[in-house]
Amino acid sequence: MVRVKKKSFVIMTLLVPGLILVMYGIIALIVKNSDEINATHVIRVHDESGVFKGKFHNKKSLLFVDVASASEQAKADKKENKDDFLLLIPANYDKKQPVQILSRSKPNFTIISNIEDQMEQIASDNSMVKAGIDTAKLHAIKPNISIKALEITDKGVKDSSVGAAYGAGIAGAILIYISLFIYGAQVMRGVIEEKTNRIIEVIVSSVKPFQLMLGKIIGVGMVGLTQFLLWIILSTGVTIIAGNVFMKDTLPAKTEKTYHKPGEAVSKTTTAQQSTVPKSPALGFYDSLQTINFTRVLGCFVFYFITGYLLYSALFAAVGSAVDSETETQQFMFPITLPLLFTYILSFAFLINNPDSSLAFWLSIIPFTAPVAMMVRVPFGVPDWQLALSAFMMIIGFLFTTWVASRIYRVGILMYGKKTSYKELAKWFFYKE
Repeated sequence: MVRVKKKSFVIMTLLVPGLILVMYGIIALIVKNSDEINATHVIRVHDESGVFKGKFHNKKSLLFVDVASASEQAKADKKENKDDFLLLIPANYDKKQPVQILSRSKPNFTIISNIEDQMEQIASDNSMVKAGIDTAKLHAIKPNISIKALEITDKGVKDSSVGAAYGAGIAGAILIYISLFIYGAQVMRGVIEEKTNRIIEVIVSSVKPFQLMLGKIIGVGMVGLTQFLLWIILSTGVTIIAGNVFMKDTLPAKTEKTYHKPGEAVSKTTTAQQSTVPKSPALGFYDSLQTINFTRVLGCFVFYFITGYLLYSALFAAVGSAVDSETETQQFMFPITLPLLFTYILSFAFLINNPDSSLAFWLSIIPFTAPVAMMVRVPFGVPDWQLALSAFMMIIGFLFTTWVASRIYRVGILMYGKKTSYKELAKWFFYKE
């Protein structure tokens, strides 16, 4: 209750949804002024080879203009606008002399990539024409294939968005990783503070060390869970408000229905236009979110936060009881947090692309790695038996670590001024009551 009533708790609880609202506002402002940001770049092309002359295609932000020579006048024209570029293509561009682009400001990756792609395509077409290949027929028969992901479930087939699953998996792993460190460290600092102030000596005269440790762990855990639930509620409300205020212009306007009398012909042109209206990116984003079972994801997040927190905070409490200051905790902290750090790094490198692999399965079963590994896998769909086995192992895991930590904690909280080592911790563990 003391932590919840602090101004820092209230400020942080309100600050996160406030930052989300600011983020939506910035995104809306960027979208609104996108014409100014995505300024048109003029690419002056001097082609000595003659292969690329008049064959570049203008893009939304790129305008290609052929110039007769790369004279000083062309360079002077270039200097009038920093968004303009001079592209010099030598006669033997495909041999030793490189293609050069001159500019007052460095061209971004998109510009260079676009020019390279177009030049490769033009050069390839030119080579095929020399070989007697009809490029028009070749491009006409080129297929345009798009893949729509569908998920087969017991209830039938439903839409599936790989991108949304990627985003939810990464977000869950990051939140779990950060929250376990933040609230576990709070338990450790609380134990160190009570030990250095000698308050612990008064408290243990009224309660058992195990009760004191468990009470501290549960208390701080409830603070963290309360803050997360408030963040979820407030962030959801802020998202709804931001969607109505900032994003309404990005959503497609409602289609006005036209009623026709019986027998009246409907214009084919109108029908074709209505069927080819492109879907708004914002609407596509919302559609992809619908493919995620957020009830299951949030339920798993709460469970793995609670059990993962209980598991790690018990070890953090044991470390806090074994030292006299926070600077002495590093030698004990690294072995404890190594499994969590290993899984977090592996989430981006392997698990997110292989959520059903054997390694992903075992990491989601081992209690020390399960909180992060399982949050990566849940959005992709995890069999119920694997989820149940992982939950059972998490419960067994935090009961075991709490028991181990309590045996170290009962001795460590009353030890002062003694250099602690792993050998000393083992002695404390085997001390009889």
